[in-house]
Amino acid sequence: MSEILFYGTQWCGDCRRSKAFLAKHDIPYTYIDLEEHPTLIEEVVRRNDGLRSIPTIVFPDGSHLTEPSDQELGAKLGLAV
Repeated sequence: MSEILFYGTQWCGDCRRSKAFLAKHDIPYTYIDLEEHPTLIEEVVRRNDGLRSIPTIVFPDGSHLTEPSDQELGAKLGLAV
């Protein structure tokens, strides 16, 4: 995997905040709308120990953050926030 995958929905406030953070810092990612692709919810559930928590952001190294704060997201990306 060589890109950030962002699992979320349009109605999710935390998703909108994290998307805005990534855009502000010009971080490219692939957005996966779980309402448009409901079969991919299983990937979110698998990564989150059975929970349907969003946003779930998967990084190129295979790690992920779930419902991250801007500070957590910035730290993972090596940004001073």
